[in-house]
Amino acid sequence: PAPAPAPGVLRNAPPPRPSSVSHPAATGTFRQPTSVRPLPAHSIRIGRAPDNDVVVPDLVVSRRHAELRAHPDGTYWIHDLGSHNGTYLNGAPVVDARVTPDDIVGIGHCAFCLIGGQLVEFTDTGEVSLDVQSLAVTVDHGRKTLLDEVSFPVGQKCLLGVVGPSGAGKSTLLGALTGQRPADRGTVLYDGRDLYRDYAELRQRIGLVPQDDILHLQLSVRRALGYAAELRFPEDTEPAERRARVDEVIQELGLGERAQQPIHSLSGGQRKRVSVALELLTKPSLLFLDEPTSGLDPGMDRSVMHMLRGLADDGRTVVVVTHSVLSLDVCDRLLVLAPGGRVAYYGPPSESLEFFGFDQWPEAFEAFENDRDRDWAGLYRSSRFHRRYVADATARPNVPVPGAAAEEREPAPPPKAQSWGSQLRTLVRRYTAALSADRTFLAIMIALPFVMGAMARALSEGGFNQESTLNVLLILCVGGVLTGAANAVRELVKERTIYRRERAVGLSRSAYLASKIVVLGTITVVQAVVLTLVALIGVPLNVPGGKGVLMPPLVEITLAVALLSFTAMMLGLLVSALVRKEEVTMPLLVLLAIVQVVFCGALLTVRGTPVLEQLAWLVPSRWAFAAMGATVDIGTVSPSDKTADPLMDHTAAAWLFDMGMMVVLCLVIGLLVARLLRRHEPVVMRR
Repeated sequence: PAPAPAPGVLRNAPPPRPSSVSHPAATGTFRQPTSVRPLPAHSIRIGRAPDNDVVVPDLVVSRRHAELRAHPDGTYWIHDLGSHNGTYLNGAPVVDARVTPDDIVGIGHCAFCLIGGQLVEFTDTGEVSLDVQSLAVTVDHGRKTLLDEVSFPVGQKCLLGVVGPSGAGKSTLLGALTGQRPADRGTVLYDGRDLYRDYAELRQRIGLVPQDDILHLQLSVRRALGYAAELRFPEDTEPAERRARVDEVIQELGLGERAQQPIHSLSGGQRKRVSVALELLTKPSLLFLDEPTSGLDPGMDRSVMHMLRGLADDGRTVVVVTHSVLSLDVCDRLLVLAPGGRVAYYGPPSESLEFFGFDQWPEAFEAFENDRDRDWAGLYRSSRFHRRYVADATARPNVPVPGAAAEEREPAPPPKAQSWGSQLRTLVRRYTAALSADRTFLAIMIALPFVMGAMARALSEGGFNQESTLNVLLILCVGGVLTGAANAVRELVKERTIYRRERAVGLSRSAYLASKIVVLGTITVVQAVVLTLVALIGVPLNVPGGKGVLMPPLVEITLAVALLSFTAMMLGLLVSALVRKEEVTMPLLVLLAIVQVVFCGALLTVRGTPVLEQLAWLVPSRWAFAAMGATVDIGTVSPSDKTADPLMDHTAAAWLFDMGMMVVLCLVIGLLVARLLRRHEPVVMRR
């Protein structure tokens, strides 16, 4: 039942009326108004704070979100008050726009309409319908079909299971239903509203739990959810409000006793509950899950499916894509996709095997694979199941929905719940906490500079001379490259699922990359300083004249090693953004170190050698070795063909040029990493 109207609010709401963006027979948004108010003579302020004229108790709504203003000419305008999650008019984000009786103003989970001289509020309570109409997806310029005219309805508080053999289009369907990869043709109606057209607004009401974990496993349950709440809720949300919502979802999913445990120590089913808890923070009405029971034993499988059953009963629409057929009986409806992305069955799970004429699901899946020429979709369309559960359930007046054509859809990126700086601070704190909890990483991080520094010191005990100088500088280069690259080479690929999900709900790409650079860069520079001091402090450098180019020799060498390590860290991020699997990063790290050794200039002369000299310009160790050579005047200390290089001249110009080239490499690599991150984002975010 709808909440009672506030004092002074009219109790008799006007009946629902047809709208260009709603189907009254199918939509829950327009079934029962939450409240009805007289239109303002001047203005009405809407927001989360209690002192607003219209209070919306929703954490995705800013404290002072928007204002409806009456103009002297009798028109009404909605004005956004700098809200973090945006104000929407007919699904499109607006800052200042005129509102007519045919429009819908969206704020959080609420919709506002001007009907009969009154402001009518409708609240999305989660009991929503989803109508899928003729979805089609093709690739290779239309030569290969992934989804072929897929249509079905999903009612309120429904748990829908989606099964089918590999290659049947389940993941493609999930992308189309969530709006992250819109279908080429067809329509998805969220309570009668075109999801693709209104995606900028409705995306806040959709939760997606991927197959892989979307939380940092080193963090405790409460801490991980706390950081997620900071990123998803507006910046003006009080810490107590966030904590209360985190506690609420922890209790709802039965994680109270596990709240302080690291996520990696939980069972598979409990970890999946934590991933679901993350999505429930913003109270989505639609919850999608991709293979939530993958890798779980039968008991855990059933436990997770019963959890989803409970979530649907509590007032959500839940869609679960699964390979498991052990617990399909808890679903309200079952969608079976045949190869080619066609609907082979939609209806109650209890009648599905009878429809196919098999006793067990493996037999049905074998039939899909072995009898690909059979028209599974045609057989279903001619059956009583199609007439009863699809045709009759989706019959409705043909009300035009603006923007339904695929070529007209241009979904806007989601608003950022927090400012760039606030996101960066939250990401830095979260990443620091995750690294601090990784004891293996900490041990390697602390030991590596001491080990490499000790090796360099063993070669430099007698001071810099003709025999030792090249070797000492080479070891410093290798140590700087290894410390920097090893820190970063896994950090993007291992978090790819987390990044993809957070990017879909408004995470800033540049803030995410900057958080990695800030944390890893700080660690790397500290390691480089330790490495250099362990290797050289107290060692006579024997620099001619006893001076460096601009500063004391030890300071200049330390700066060169630190900048080299930082640049190598950026190279590690580049490798991590390039690869698809974490397992291939270690071989590439070894290759990266070998390339740095070969091209640094200590082992062979690259100057004047075509191709090799040009390739060496792209190698950070080439410039770091030259900068250190300029500091110690290596051409005088250890004269040879290798050191007869203008880049190693004992001059300020040469040293600054060498250091500047490493800075340029850092900037170029950073731009490449940002560009590569874009490849792994949802389609609607690639802009």
